[in-house]
Amino acid sequence: MKKFRRSFNGYNVDEVNAFIDDVIRRIESILKEEEQIKREIIGKDNKIKELEYTLEHYKSIENELNSSISTAQDHAEYIKRLANSERDAIINEARKNANRIVSDALIRAEKTEFQAQVLKKNINLFKSRVRTLLNQQLDIVDDLDKEELD
Repeated sequence: MKKFRRSFNGYNVDEVNAFIDDVIRRIESILKEEEQIKREIIGKDNKIKELEYTLEHYKSIENELNSSISTAQDHAEYIKRLANSERDAIINEARKNANRIVSDALIRAEKTEFQAQVLKKNINLFKSRVRTLLNQQLDIVDDLDKEELD
């Protein structure tokens, strides 16, 4: 937890502002990373679509070969099995990567939320301490008034 030095009227305003600026920079950095991850996911989705399009292309070639000769049919079946295996491997890898990216983003979001809660708690504590300090100062002023009256 960040500690601030006290100044005449409470905590040092420059230190508190610098701390808040640092928190804002960190949050902005996290948000930029999250946006980059989203762009990467979109790019991977596009790559999957391209691979699916390629797979569909191979299937159409397979149908043409099936109608031509039986030996070409055997060759087309081999290409189909190979393409399906490659597609499955690529899709599984893409899913694993997508799950990892989402998991990382969720972890970052939880960390950010925790940091925000800590910041709110610190702000509330700061407010409470300022109120206490002000009330103490008012009590001193009231005591001075009473002494002047006596």
